[in-house]
Amino acid sequence: MPFFSVIIPVFNKALFIDETLKSALAQTFTDLEIIIVNDGSTDESEAIIKGFNDNRIHYFYQENAGVAVARNFGIDKALGEFICFLDADDYWYPNFLKTMYSYTQKLPEASVFACAIEVETKRNRFIPYYSIAKKSDFEIVNFFDASQHECVLWTSAVAIRKEVFDKVGKFDEKIKISEDTELWIRIGLAYPVVFIWETLARYVYDESSISRNLKYFFEPYTFEKYALLEQQNPKLKKYLDLNRFSAVIKCKLSGDLETAKKLQQQIDLSSLNTKKTILIHLPNFILKLLVQIKNQAATYGLGNSVFR
Repeated sequence: MPFFSVIIPVFNKALFIDETLKSALAQTFTDLEIIIVNDGSTDESEAIIKGFNDNRIHYFYQENAGVAVARNFGIDKALGEFICFLDADDYWYPNFLKTMYSYTQKLPEASVFACAIEVETKRNRFIPYYSIAKKSDFEIVNFFDASQHECVLWTSAVAIRKEVFDKVGKFDEKIKISEDTELWIRIGLAYPVVFIWETLARYVYDESSISRNLKYFFEPYTFEKYALLEQQNPKLKKYLDLNRFSAVIKCKLSGDLETAKKLQQQIDLSSLNTKKTILIHLPNFILKLLVQIKNQAATYGLGNSVFR
């Protein structure tokens, strides 16, 4: 039985999957299995994956059903005590699993582990800003307190005990956008997070994000699930309002002003800082300009996202 099950969902990632898979196979901790779920790719992803010859790789194909379905399929197949996810365009440094393993042994009572990430742009690499006070090599944090800026849980930088999914459930397959964030909420309500300050994973920044925002569609179900609970949990309410703020901006950018107005009415504006309070009242054309400036700055590792 492997200690780690590494789940890699793939959909048309021929440009990236080779490096991603190599980074998983190059781990200095070798007690692992790699479960690759091809979610109906139409490019050369399958051929590239099948070019690898390693008995730790288990390859599966499914008709395109979305990343939540692909990851859940991987969870069901997993034999490891801990589950890690690695998106097909992300990258692990060689000591990712070794470091995660060392902390699982140091803190055997813990179930959710995460690490700092590195963001790569065309011009720079940088560490995003975390709302965590650094006191040692790791911190045990409340998910909601620790995710006021960069989310403390990021899909390609976690190790989660498999039994956690038995308690809180898997990815909600009804959600097509931010299905990972919704799962983190359920995990955050049930478990503390061990956050490791060492940078062990890398995310490639997508400069075309403004194009995605212009095509954004809002999924009210994500928030409706927590309508009653957030009234009783101030930390959850504040976190959801941050995500509502992000959704308001994206709805404005996509031209869905009616939804943006409804969402804005649900936000306790006192939970937003001055910058966000100003942004949420700006007209569309100014928001689009600011997002373009923000995306350009991010390529140099400057500034934080206006969405969080």
